[in-house]
This record gives sequence, structure tokens and C-alpha cells, in this order.
Amino acid sequence: MVLLRQEQVKHNVEEATKMVVEDLALRKGNYSSGTGIKSRLNLQLDPFAFDIFKSPTIGQRFTVAEISDKIRRAFNIKNLQGVNFEFGLSTLNYRGGIDYFEKRSDKFDAYFADTVHNYSYIAPILALTGTPGENLSPDEILIVVIPGVKSIVLQSLRWNIIMAALFSIIIIAAFYLTVRTMLRQKKLGDIKNDFINNMTHEFKTPIATISLAVDAMRNEKVLQDREKIGYFNSIIKEENQRMNRQVETILKASQLEKQEVELILKPVHAHSVIKDVADNFTLQLEEKAGKAELLLNAHNDLIEADDIHFSNLLNNLIDNAIKYSKENVPPRLIITTQSDAKDLVITIEDNGIGMNKETVKKIFERFYRAHTGNLHNVKGFGLGLSYVKTIVEAIGGKIKADSMPGKGSTFVIEIPLKKIHVST
Repeated sequence: MVLLRQEQVKHNVEEATKMVVEDLALRKGNYSSGTGIKSRLNLQLDPFAFDIFKSPTIGQRFTVAEISDKIRRAFNIKNLQGVNFEFGLSTLNYRGGIDYFEKRSDKFDAYFADTVHNYSYIAPILALTGTPGENLSPDEILIVVIPGVKSIVLQSLRWNIIMAALFSIIIIAAFYLTVRTMLRQKKLGDIKNDFINNMTHEFKTPIATISLAVDAMRNEKVLQDREKIGYFNSIIKEENQRMNRQVETILKASQLEKQEVELILKPVHAHSVIKDVADNFTLQLEEKAGKAELLLNAHNDLIEADDIHFSNLLNNLIDNAIKYSKENVPPRLIITTQSDAKDLVITIEDNGIGMNKETVKKIFERFYRAHTGNLHNVKGFGLGLSYVKTIVEAIGGKIKADSMPGKGSTFVIEIPLKKIHVST
């Protein structure tokens, strides 16, 4: 487009110059309009002229301003408004070379010498056939120089270039969004399949257990043993409650995503909640010969939170630490608290299997679970840490994770302390 426009500009310059030359040629070799011998004696003659009977040159007939005005009018006709130009009017010697410039614009010499950045067009001014001074007038040429023709072309095409660039950006953005949407759809599809597989595993176990318990209760020997019937009834009740908790977990995650859960914020002493939650896992830890160490060093543990949801988020973090413990290695948890003027910092550290950097980046996403091949050795839907982050942020806090494979994980929670208003 730029090259085509450049050729168009050059063509219009040539056409405009030819118009000026045709107009000047009408005056060349013509003695009319007071240009007889007597009048010509008063003209500014060529210093090298040898005969007063020679026809006056164009340079003698017109001033620089008059020639410039003719060129400007021709440029306007050829849609070259605002295009700068320089010109020179010269006579030719008998060898066909430039003799000297009779008229020229101020910056003509500098621009005419720079042929790299500027465009020059040379047009001969020939006397018309049949005029009185046809063979007596000297040969002349008009040189028109366009400074910075490439800049002129780019300037004239600025809106075209802007629109082309904008259109290219739109195409690239559309392509990016399309690819991004496709990748997100693929990711959502994978998440959906993982969730269905996890949900199938989670519900399959209690259903199978309940089915076995019901079949066992139909046995005549079991029917006659009240203790065994009570045992199987307790199994059925426990598995039923387990399924209810799983359903509640899914519904709670859906409600949190839709922001339908309203937190009841009130002053809560974090140390008290941490102790209660840790006590609930004492039996699980003892079964694996593990322990939880509490280092509650915060001077101020009063926060504003929903005590139920705050308890649940701690429960999820401790439960994950136990779930992802190493085989044949007693799980060890260290729960530490620190406080400053603004925040309570809770750190939960374990010695479990740990996570790689890629997993750490995604663990707070809904339904995300670390890949363990085709093994379903860890229960859950991948909603626990997403729930934890949602609750922490809902009470104005922040959570971050740090982990290395084989060396355990550390979760750090920062929660604003409750502001105490002192009345005066």
C-alpha cells in the first residue's frame, strides 16, 4: 500500500509539473505582451547572452514567487495540497548540461543534492512550434523536488495504517480469545470428568458398605443377635451421615460460588478454636502414631470471623495434612500463631508428601486435585482448599502455601485482628 501510494504521489507530481511547464511554454519564444526589442532591453538579461535578439527566458519573465504560485496551484489540482516542494529553473548549454540556475527556491540546492530521501522530477520547457522565438530561445528545464517523499506517503496513509494495525490487533485478540476459550473448555471438561470420577468413588464406598450391612442383617444368625444388629445399624448410620456430609460439601461449594452464604461475623478467639479443632484429630493422629504441636505465641488472638466457617477451614487444613502424610511415617503437625499490630498469622506445617510448584499454584482452584495416576488413595472432591481460601478472603485475610515434594507443606494465614474501640 505504501509503495503504491508513493508511485501515485510521484505520478501526481509529474502531472502537476507538466501542467506548469505547458503554461510556461506558452510564454517561451513569444515577443508579445510588451516583449519587443525595446522592452527586452529593460529585462534582466542573461549575463552570458550574446544577442539582444534572443527571446527572453522564463527566468527573465517570472519571479520566484510567481513560479512557486503556479506550482502550488497545479499541486492543488492534482490533490497534492499541503505537500512541500522546492524548484529550480535552469538553462541548458549546447552539450545538454545544466548551465546555471536562473531562478530557484531557498532550499532547492540542499534538497536537490539529497537523492536518497527526496524525489526530483525534471521537465524541459520547450517553445511551441511556430512561435516567433522558437529557434532563438535557449533550452530550459524546470526541476521540482519533493522533500521526504516517504514521510509524505506515510503521513497520507496514517489512518489506513492505524486501521490496519487496529484490525490486526482485533484479529490477534480474537485468535487469542478463541484459543484461550478452547483451552478453558478443555480444562473444564477435564475438571468435570475428574469430579465425576471422584464423586463416584466417594459415594460408591458408603453405598457398598450399606449394601453389605443390609445383606448381613438379613442373615438369620445376625437377626437373632441384637449386638450384631446394633453394630450393622451403626455402620449404616455412619455411612449415611458420611454421604450427607459429602452432599453438604458440594452444596456449600455451590453456594459459596454464587455468594449465597452469609457469614455471621463476631469476635472470635482464634486460639480457642485451634485447640478445639486439633483435639478432634487426636484419635486419627494416634492411629498413625502422629502428633500435633501447638505453638500459640500470638499476644492477641481476637479476630472477627464466623466461628463455624473458621473452624471448618482449620479442620480442612489439618485433615489434608493427615490425608497427605507419608506412608509408614508418623504425621507431625506444627500449628504456630504470631501477631503484630494489624494481623494474626496462623502457620500450619506438616511433614507429608509435599507438592511441586505447579501443584502449589493450583491447589486453591475448585475441583483441582494433585495427580496421583489412576490411584484413588486420597478421598475428596478437590473443594476443601477452595473453600478455605474463600472463607479466609471473606473475613479480609490472605492465605498462601509453600511446599516441596517429600518435605511437607506449609500454609500461612493472615487475618486482620479485631479493632478495639476505646471510649473516652
